[in-house]
Amino acid sequence: MEQVQNCVVKLRSNPRRHRDKVYVGCGAGFGGDRPMAALKLLQRVKELNYLVLECLAERTLADRYRIMVSGGKGYDPRVKEWMSVLLPLALERKVCIITNMGAMDPLGAQKEVLNLASILGLEITVAVAYESSFETQGSPLSSFQSIGAGQGRSTYLGAASIVNCLENYKPNVVITSRVADAALFLAPMIYELGWNWNDTEELAQGTLASHLLECGCQLTGGYFMHPGDAYRDFSFEQLVDLSLPYAEVSYGGEVIVGKADGSGGLLSHSTCAEQLLYEVGDPANYITPDLVVDFCHVQFHQISKDKVHCEGAKPSDACRPEKLLQLSPTEGGWKGWGEISYGGHQCLKRAQAAEYLVRSWIGERYPDIDEKIVSYIMGYDSLKAVGGDKDSYSSKQVMDARLRMDGLFELEEHAVQFVEEFIALYTNGPAGGGGISMGIRNTGTSSNEPMNYVTCTGQRKEIILQKMLVDRENIFWRAHAKKASIPCLQDQATDSETVQMHISQSQKNPTSRAMGIQHVDTSMGTAPPVRASPGKKIALYHIAHSRVGDKGNDMNFSVIPHFPGDIGRLMAVITPDWVKNVVSPLLDLSSFPDEQAIQRRINLLELVSVEIYEVPGICSLNVVVRNILDGGVNCSRRIDRHGKTLSDLILCQEVVLPP
Repeated sequence: MEQVQNCVVKLRSNPRRHRDKVYVGCGAGFGGDRPMAALKLLQRVKELNYLVLECLAERTLADRYRIMVSGGKGYDPRVKEWMSVLLPLALERKVCIITNMGAMDPLGAQKEVLNLASILGLEITVAVAYESSFETQGSPLSSFQSIGAGQGRSTYLGAASIVNCLENYKPNVVITSRVADAALFLAPMIYELGWNWNDTEELAQGTLASHLLECGCQLTGGYFMHPGDAYRDFSFEQLVDLSLPYAEVSYGGEVIVGKADGSGGLLSHSTCAEQLLYEVGDPANYITPDLVVDFCHVQFHQISKDKVHCEGAKPSDACRPEKLLQLSPTEGGWKGWGEISYGGHQCLKRAQAAEYLVRSWIGERYPDIDEKIVSYIMGYDSLKAVGGDKDSYSSKQVMDARLRMDGLFELEEHAVQFVEEFIALYTNGPAGGGGISMGIRNTGTSSNEPMNYVTCTGQRKEIILQKMLVDRENIFWRAHAKKASIPCLQDQATDSETVQMHISQSQKNPTSRAMGIQHVDTSMGTAPPVRASPGKKIALYHIAHSRVGDKGNDMNFSVIPHFPGDIGRLMAVITPDWVKNVVSPLLDLSSFPDEQAIQRRINLLELVSVEIYEVPGICSLNVVVRNILDGGVNCSRRIDRHGKTLSDLILCQEVVLPP
């Protein structure tokens, strides 16, 4: 039976409590995660009831749209690979898989999974929950269509559509379109524990668990190990056997996050604190479609090496957003780029000459597009890790320089001309230049998927996602389910044998050295943290750790002191002006700015704003820097489009703490 509803919050009618405690695991935290890691979690944590594959980000959503309108798949093509690895054991363990790999075409993903199940001889029910358009004329059901088939608009849905699927279809797999990341994890908690939409205290704790889980291994030591920080340095071997996380959530809202017993990685107050502040903006008002949550007084308590108790999330005063966030893909211009390497004596000077030549050549034909181009030297200042102070890094010390120039243009002809001028460096530029890779990235115009190779010279049209807030009553979702049929497999023998071989290989207990790592030392650092010394210059690395997230053109970074008592002194140093000064080199168009370029940077810095939030529960700061990411991940001209590496730009700054 098909379900159609708008996004106005409606209380559940006599919700039933199915369990007193539910176990929800994260099998993927982004589109590039590893199916084998998800299988290990499924094998090791036998209490799991649900496994969530969160594989859809703003960049991957834009990529799916670009491919879909060119005749390719609007859903994640890896859904078949993931399900072939996980489905057999998930069915055996009665674990329901929930995923947003449907992206722009959840119906196509449903068909793919049902076909796979038929080939494998598995009887399953696959439900879909997705946003639909609604016309006032004609039959309501007949006038719905997948948003992905229209203009590509995509609204962040809440948990209601998934809860509906779990209630009505008892599915083995739920495939969604764009659903808020936390909602993917929150939905099974609501269904199993019998929560209602006005159980805001429990929903706040459930949202805390969901937010911690949504980035996968980043909660359990992935993206955390750092040899330059004594408190985050652990062995490579410990990182090999990283476990994906899971959460135990009780009816009353008690939350424990865990990793597989005896696994590697690290689950601690510090890893939880980084994930808590990741991309939340104002911690007192973390906005999801289902609830606005106050994380300011969240606390983490270590139970064991593999478990952490989480408490203190509360509903915000705003409680629930009146509007939902909608993304609309629009053309963002034409991207052109090129890279070339120089090595040996004065290689940095030769890279500077090459940049000057390309800018001069393209200026002969198009004199007004110089500011559309950004350039930097990879391995020298492409990540701005030394800020604006490159004096300590003498050009004479640089023996390997790779120039990258990246432009975003309004017209395709400008991008093409830029690439042609860059290629001319081979025989018209400084001596010893090499390593230009020829080719143009396929954007889907002649095949269903983009080419797998990465080119260092080329051009393509960019898609950006415009954001707007829309009324709940105007956004509709649709849910239904289908069962896999089990046909005669004679005509599908080859395909079936291939998949079965893959299954048998994947389900063998991995016997690599990773599986042999048991009872590893997961303590962080070699000594307990101590108070930082006052009155002298000290790098922030020795005082705190940090992680950066991005939302559109805004950067969000945390400052989490190793010694909680240092937070007051850090607040005296980390001010909006200090932050703006640190990030200002990001606004440069070149590695070699002249006076005019420096004045341009000063002017642009006026458009940058900084918000600093104190988070007393974990004795930390959360800092939001607006208008600093060169337009955001879908159109940025920087090598690090997300700005993830900027945490080290922050941490390598030297500060003087007050007494």
